[in-house]
Amino acid sequence: MTHYRAVKGTRDIFPEEVVIWQYLEGVVRRVASLYGFHEIRTPVFEYTELFQRSIGATTDIVGKEMFTFQPDPRSRSITLRPEMTAGVMRAFLQKGMASSAPVHKLFYISDLFRKERPQAGRQRQFCQFGAELIGASSPPAVAEVISYMMHVFRDLGLKGLKLRINTLGDLEDRHRYREALKAYFAPYRDELDEPSRERLEKNPLRILDSKHPRVREIVAGAPLLTEYVRPEARAEFERVLGYLDERSIDFVEDPLLVRGLDYYCHTAFEVQCEELGAQDALGGGGRYDGLARELGSRQELPAVGFAVGMERLLMAVEKQGLLSSLTALGPEVYVVLQDAALVDHALGLCGRLRDAGITAEMDLAGRSMKAQMREANKTGARHALFVGSEEVQKGVYGLKNLSSSSQESLDLEEIVRQLGNH
Repeated sequence: MTHYRAVKGTRDIFPEEVVIWQYLEGVVRRVASLYGFHEIRTPVFEYTELFQRSIGATTDIVGKEMFTFQPDPRSRSITLRPEMTAGVMRAFLQKGMASSAPVHKLFYISDLFRKERPQAGRQRQFCQFGAELIGASSPPAVAEVISYMMHVFRDLGLKGLKLRINTLGDLEDRHRYREALKAYFAPYRDELDEPSRERLEKNPLRILDSKHPRVREIVAGAPLLTEYVRPEARAEFERVLGYLDERSIDFVEDPLLVRGLDYYCHTAFEVQCEELGAQDALGGGGRYDGLARELGSRQELPAVGFAVGMERLLMAVEKQGLLSSLTALGPEVYVVLQDAALVDHALGLCGRLRDAGITAEMDLAGRSMKAQMREANKTGARHALFVGSEEVQKGVYGLKNLSSSSQESLDLEEIVRQLGNH
């Protein structure tokens, strides 16, 4: 007999975990409302060329990690989204949102797909929350986006995070730096690991992210991006740092920090959490003024954004012990039947309690009272409502507080009034 299992690189999220996800998502949404970010939802797949144009054909994501298919031989190639920024910008341009307001602040909580090797906190289907501020990328706009991200971490209670930040300069600065890196790494080609050798011609900036020990030694002597950034870009970056200082957001300037996606320019940033181990990146982002034009816009559209892995965020809050008090909320009332023949009456009681906005549950398996009480405690119910023949006749029921064990006899109207005030 075949035993079906979840596809490798995917996982099921069961009810006891869903409450944690809902908590994280709730913090993301609540902080988004404080900053005026509005949720956007885009299709789970896009035409493949969207990602080839936006992310860059030489990146690992496009070259190795996308799930791509053709619905039929004559149709255009389609890809399950590996990241959100390109799809959000495509939706923004398609709707012509720029005509309705000069600046739009959007956020998302979305599933993404990449053919990476599955490991802790990195699945082939994974979730990210992120934000895109489109229409401005000035230092105040960059600081606004970073502030939103760090505010989420702060409200979750995360400690010891490291915000690394750098300036990539404009696209011309970045191009000159790319050529300088190619020239520097070329004599070391035989000493580089295979991924770095592939990146040497395609995207040498990605070599700076390598975790390989020998490559790290070579990287230590590489030219710094700051040497290729013009004074105007540096001055703009200093303004960003000033705003972060004003908002008491700690940061570390890191001249080796680069973002691997081709559309980034000027400010780039990444947040690390040491509890995540060697792969310690929690999330990151930056400015991407050239993306809109790359996707067909007639004019350049300033923008800045970030993305944070939800699975990695969950790992961080778990490892820092921030979920110990978070439990699934059980029903306010668990209806306990003394006689299985009273099931219709019990269903009616549940219905009336629910109509009054009071969460209610009952046994549907015909179990004994003892088993029902065990279930009431297991679900975390706050009260047990006892239903027997005498209670039905009198219209008065025993209501037991499962925390204090106190019990009183009340009619349904009194029960609704009492529990409705909780």
